[in-house]
Amino acid sequence: MRIQKPVLVLLPALAFILAACSPRLNTGVAPDIEPPQEELESTAAPLPSTTEHEEAVCEDPFDGSIPAFRTDGWKTNFCLHSIDYEEIFSGGPPRDGIPPIDNPRFERVETADKWIEDLEPVILLDHKGEVRAYPLQILTWHEIVNDEIAGDPIAVTFCPLCNTALVFRRPTINSEILTFGTSGNLRYSDLVMWDRQTESWWQQFTGEAIVGDLTGTKLESLPAAIISWNDVKSKHPDVQVLSIETGFQRSYGRNPYAGYDNINSQPFAFVGDLDAQLPAMARVVGISLENGQGGAFSLDLLQENQVLNEIVGERPVVLFWKSGTASALDSGSIANGRDIGTTGVFSAQVDDQNLTFTGLENGLFLDQETGSTWDIFGDAIDGPLAGNSLDPLPHHDTFWFAWAAFVPGGELKE
Repeated sequence: MRIQKPVLVLLPALAFILAACSPRLNTGVAPDIEPPQEELESTAAPLPSTTEHEEAVCEDPFDGSIPAFRTDGWKTNFCLHSIDYEEIFSGGPPRDGIPPIDNPRFERVETADKWIEDLEPVILLDHKGEVRAYPLQILTWHEIVNDEIAGDPIAVTFCPLCNTALVFRRPTINSEILTFGTSGNLRYSDLVMWDRQTESWWQQFTGEAIVGDLTGTKLESLPAAIISWNDVKSKHPDVQVLSIETGFQRSYGRNPYAGYDNINSQPFAFVGDLDAQLPAMARVVGISLENGQGGAFSLDLLQENQVLNEIVGERPVVLFWKSGTASALDSGSIANGRDIGTTGVFSAQVDDQNLTFTGLENGLFLDQETGSTWDIFGDAIDGPLAGNSLDPLPHHDTFWFAWAAFVPGGELKE
């Protein structure tokens, strides 16, 4: 059942968000910035030409009405769109008022350990043998990092209002690699990105272009997870860490959305209906497979069981949970956020053998078939399968309202 909820207007929260988004915010000490590095060549597979899309024009894309969002200065083809324009909320910062990081710098664990607390959440990306960590204390203020790893252009994204940390491969269109920024718009409280090459608008939650010449194009998702800094540095002592020297002056470490993830609160600037199966701000772990099948699992259920052995789209999957990771949206200081733990989502198969897992008291996991011990990263660390790894699956650590809005066919698993 869906219930109609009014658009939430919270002036104090809006003040926090605008403060977080202000490009002129001057807090902290200005870092010593090195000249931007030149962009590397990309091996990303090219997308089809947009010529066919560009020919699609119309006289009045808004049917005589005035859209609620800004159109001045945009070169976007507003005639092409896959969503209802009334779903878009605008009123916060302008385009790239929340500035993406285009020339990321990285540092070693020894340096990062001086400014990242052990329980702080970071986005961990392990891609083709290269491992990088993107602290949420930085992503909260920038939301997008245009990066390159193992020769592949990527976009590391985080939407605080939905708690979605997602990584996408940046494709090539007309011989240009797409780079992404923040449009200043929201849809169902989720970040709407834009690319600088075609000025199409993209939904961060789904990775799909929803307005402009690339409408309908979907970005390839790469598996990533929100993990505590302590777990990351213990597992990967040589990890490359996104440097706090970003070129911007921000209050890194402070959470401008303090108290946002209170279970009794409501999503900011949500336009539409809320699904009443769970409280809007209930945390869920969502899995979307390539065939469109998927489901969401209550984080409370996962915490209670530590392991969930499931079948999603006829595919055996396992969800792990361990304690020791702070919420980025709870306390005014991210490092002091309450412990919500870490989730890992994996294919439950090794060499065509299906595995069934149980949780151990020390945050590790045991498969019943071979008696091997596994960690939160999906690696077998002891037993007959030691040295093997489970294949990680892209997933959403998010709030129920967002999952229900963007994946209406992705049922709630109980």
